[in-house]
Amino acid sequence: MRTLRALWGASHPGPSVVVTTLSLALGLAVGLDAWRLALLAVAVLLGQLSIGISNDALDAERDRAVGRRDKPLVRGEVSRRTAWIAAALAVVLALGLSAPLGWAMLLAHAVTIASGWAYNLGLKATPLSVVPFLVSFGLFPSLASLAAPEPSLAAPFAWIAGAALGAAVHLTNVLPDLDDDRRTGIRGLPHRLGATASVSIAVAGIVVAAVAVLIGGRSDGVVPWVFFGAVLVLAVAVVVRMRLRGPDRVGFRLVMAAALVLAAQLVVAAGGLT
Repeated sequence: MRTLRALWGASHPGPSVVVTTLSLALGLAVGLDAWRLALLAVAVLLGQLSIGISNDALDAERDRAVGRRDKPLVRGEVSRRTAWIAAALAVVLALGLSAPLGWAMLLAHAVTIASGWAYNLGLKATPLSVVPFLVSFGLFPSLASLAAPEPSLAAPFAWIAGAALGAAVHLTNVLPDLDDDRRTGIRGLPHRLGATASVSIAVAGIVVAAVAVLIGGRSDGVVPWVFFGAVLVLAVAVVVRMRLRGPDRVGFRLVMAAALVLAAQLVVAAGGLT
């Protein structure tokens, strides 16, 4: 149990749970049957666990060098070998559970997982560090629509909203670690842009995503505007938080909250994803 707890802690559990919840919301938006919805959610969770655990396994020495005692691998609660085994097993299970949902969903999920691993394996230290987030989050809405009995890619607005949110997630997630990353040789796009520009672009990404869902979602009346307003409030909250407290994890959590609000709007839109 101690090893399982350590692996869970190394998996970046917060983002993993949020992304899995997003997959459930998007599955509901396209009307998936219960068994398809369950397979989608579990497969997505396992894929996210593999990305998170492999990230910590690759970064173990860097995290140790900067004193990241919040990391289970740094505290010695689990070995890198065990972490790599768990990450590999999670990939196999994620793809195995994706297969019954169709070859198109399997291929799309494989691309999203490979994109996350590519970030971990080196893209994070380059100016192209945002590309895996654009790819994975842009493709992510299609996982639900491709899991349907009659698979199809998500509508263009969903790709735009997903990619814009992906950029915002990346730019806010790394901000608290900018100094530590620089000390250990990591210079991704946010490091090159700086905190101020990264926050500005991240907020713009949130607004673009909100506008895309507002225009593309198939729902009338006041409800879409309520969701749109909620996302704008979260965008403003990111700016205020960063200016008052500096880069911290709260800004990233606010961006993830915006993603959940947008997913909820798609559920209310009842099929507006395709």
